Amino acid sequence: MQRIPVLNLAVLSFLILFLFPIQSSQAADQPNVLLIMTDDQGWGDIQSHENLLINTPQQDLLAKQGARFDRFYVSPVCAPTRAALLTGRYSLRTGVHGVTRGFENMRADEVTIAEVLKSAGYATGAFGKWHNGRHYPMHPNGQGFDEFFGFCGGHWNRYFDTNLEHNNQPVETKGYITDVLTDKAIQFIKQNKNQPFFCYVPYNAPHSPWIVPDKYWNKYANKGLDDKARCAYAMVESVDDNLGRLMQTLDNFDLTDNTIVLFLTDNGPNSKRYNGDMRGQKGSIHEGGIRVPLFVRYPGKIKPGTVVKPIAAHIDILPTLRDFCGVSPSSGNRVDGKSLVPLLTGSSPEEWPKRMLFADRLFRNSIPGKEIPVGSVRTERWRAAYERNHQWKLYDMLADPGQKKDVSNAHPQVTQKLKAAYTDWFKDVSSQGFEPIPIPVGHPKEKVSSIPANESFLEPEAGKGINYSGKGHNGYANSWLEDWTDSAASAVWHLDILTPGTYSLTLKYTCNAKDVGCEIQTEVANQ
Repeated sequence: MQRIPVLNLAVLSFLILFLFPIQSSQAADQPNVLLIMTDDQGWGDIQSHENLLINTPQQDLLAKQGARFDRFYVSPVCAPTRAALLTGRYSLRTGVHGVTRGFENMRADEVTIAEVLKSAGYATGAFGKWHNGRHYPMHPNGQGFDEFFGFCGGHWNRYFDTNLEHNNQPVETKGYITDVLTDKAIQFIKQNKNQPFFCYVPYNAPHSPWIVPDKYWNKYANKGLDDKARCAYAMVESVDDNLGRLMQTLDNFDLTDNTIVLFLTDNGPNSKRYNGDMRGQKGSIHEGGIRVPLFVRYPGKIKPGTVVKPIAAHIDILPTLRDFCGVSPSSGNRVDGKSLVPLLTGSSPEEWPKRMLFADRLFRNSIPGKEIPVGSVRTERWRAAYERNHQWKLYDMLADPGQKKDVSNAHPQVTQKLKAAYTDWFKDVSSQGFEPIPIPVGHPKEKVSSIPANESFLEPEAGKGINYSGKGHNGYANSWLEDWTDSAASAVWHLDILTPGTYSLTLKYTCNAKDVGCEIQTEVANQ
């Protein structure tokens, strides 16, 4: 592992070999997969979930045409949900335990849905927000996706006429970002209509910044909503219209009957708005922070109007798709999830076993200590929650779905059982530790390694002679380094140099005219 102290460094660039395309085989008799996920859309941001203020006809129709999950769970924040969804494994196993500073990076040896399906002859494409690593082979193109169009960080700053990337190359776009991502996904479907495809569309709406076309914003005026809720609903309706465009594309090319369509969101709502009277929102380990919609349509296999009652989670998506697509499990990484095919098809739901689902929330963007983090355990009846005050509380979710009353004293044995289960689970899934995953440099399939400021570690620490930009100075996506007033302070990146050689280094920075001429010192492994 190499450590680099660097002055006010936003991007490092390295000269490597060119990326060569990878060809995949074909297996046209297998079903296509269209997996759609929105960002920060809560369970309550859907009209058929008893929210009459929002308009989501396409999402409501999709739920009617297939299956609706009654109790489906994800992680409290973005990157962990994505890692678990893609791998079928709890995110802590994959190295993901945060949303920035590199703690969102997924280990390169994880096996994703894209890799599983690609090995079976599928064309694979991702269009939207990745948020599990920007450096090859953690980049989408290194994790099984033939085509990637979108951005790799945790959020994007411009939603109109913005710059995105296409297979690791910058591109300029025109129009609203949700429309642009849909255009590219539709193009991918058209190009691969004659072979099985996996099309992953992780929209970044309704994540902030609060930007939406006027026609949607104006529609939600005079409804008694605060500006955040108003914009969130407008952004969700924009997504809904684009969902309709995707469904129409399947119809146009006679792909509907042979395409599995899944729609879900990545965590609870990102502002205080209707969420079914559940406790918590985005970031919470309670019901409102991690219970989200999941709709699955597969004509001829899933009966329209199916309602799935047992609890399920993001870790179940990979084994479910593997079963539906007839792909045998591969040896290697352990999968935590269970195939939901029996529940979706009604083949043997009575044999569905009782289970526990776990959620953790590491609140700071740093390496955690030895303590057990805030988290919760969900069974069919109970939610046990280990909260910030280091106390365990227990809620009867059948009698008290809003989690109004702690019943841990009335049910001490249940509390102790779930506490022990959570402790054992955390020890298991975090066995590889929390040290930063080194940034790979010199991979033969990546010409340039761009190393952003927010993946640095400041020494001595933020606010003492050096700082991250932005509110809170936490080093979130798209932050840079600023207020560098102490020449003894430094920024450190952990690198893994894969190929020895001579590298070209480029620093990108801005400064006041009076500061031009400052000396900058960089070191790699004390050189």
